[in-house]
Amino acid sequence: MTARASDRARYDQATAHLDAPLAIVDLDAFDANADDLVRRAGGKPVRVASKSVRCRALLERVLARDGFAGVMSFTLAESLWLARSGFDDVLLAYPSADRAGYAELASDPKLAAAVTVMVDDPAQLDLIDASRAGGGEVVRVCLESDTSLKLLGGRVRFGARRSPLHSPAQVADVARAVARRPGFRVVGIMAYEGHVAGVGDAVAGRPLRSRAVRLMQAAARRELAERRAAVVRAVRAVVPDLEFVNGGGTGSVQHTAAEDAVTEIAAGSGLYVPRLFDNYTSFSGRPAALFAQPVVRRPGVGVVTVLGGGYPASGAPGADRLPVPYLPEGLRYDPQEGAGEVQTPLLGSPADDLLIGDRVWFRHAKAGELCERFDALHLVEGAAVTATVPTYRGEGRTFL
Repeated sequence: MTARASDRARYDQATAHLDAPLAIVDLDAFDANADDLVRRAGGKPVRVASKSVRCRALLERVLARDGFAGVMSFTLAESLWLARSGFDDVLLAYPSADRAGYAELASDPKLAAAVTVMVDDPAQLDLIDASRAGGGEVVRVCLESDTSLKLLGGRVRFGARRSPLHSPAQVADVARAVARRPGFRVVGIMAYEGHVAGVGDAVAGRPLRSRAVRLMQAAARRELAERRAAVVRAVRAVVPDLEFVNGGGTGSVQHTAAEDAVTEIAAGSGLYVPRLFDNYTSFSGRPAALFAQPVVRRPGVGVVTVLGGGYPASGAPGADRLPVPYLPEGLRYDPQEGAGEVQTPLLGSPADDLLIGDRVWFRHAKAGELCERFDALHLVEGAAVTATVPTYRGEGRTFL
């Protein structure tokens, strides 16, 4: 029996008493992936990206392990909810326009001490001040620096369009604007190199593209390491008591951790290891989060139909944004139908061994987005479900 076949047998046995659709997290794989992130971080703390987990119980589990410290959140409402729930170090990774949230933050000493907001434009400070509603607490601020690689005078760009602050001088100018403003304090810098951390460099069947990605990423790492160090020096000249410099992502942990200027690493997807992380040479992990759809039809030889399954991931539309049929091995989508909202036909010889009510196990393209589809995660250890915990959705929290 192959390792994947063994996993399928365990998952089927563990969840035999449950009706599909359902989602699981294999805790042995989850914990092994956490250990690997810590190893690659080389002694620097790993801040957990909550959007890649979206389950409070699993955030608490990983933060209880050595090597992890703090949460990187994705909305202000989520940040405040986590802080009220006992998470005492929450970095909001994106600017917000949540006026009600800012009013709550500025009026509550506990929240103001626990949550750090993201800024890359003085206009965001104006919005926060206009939202205070009399709240006088000092707002902790992190400055985001653009990490994109720009070539040919900026005509060629690699990297997400995030912060407008690219040069050390630009970041330092905003640091000075914050320092001059009563009610704010700069405590950190963040720079997320998504074109390195979030782009696979070993895509099956595409050797030339993979080679080009590796060359781009090597150049991007060199350029960013030098520029990030300069950004930190420029900001420390304005804010000598800077608390942290955050960088990285699951795909670049060891490279970012090697930079002296970086004090902590961000990662989250590496805990679940969704399908987009199969295409990396820098690390390999164990798929930990899966979902199961039941077989409801057998339309013909070599075909079964499962209920639902059309859970595409965010990003530029393409086949790589679809979940992948994982267990049993050898199933594939019908190219004329793909993954459907209500039903999904699957082709391949393993279909002939599946009966009505059997399960097909899928891996989502991304990590935490899976949790927007399920109220609960069943936690599997060995061949048993040892706990069932709510996702954000299961707690009534759909932040985006």
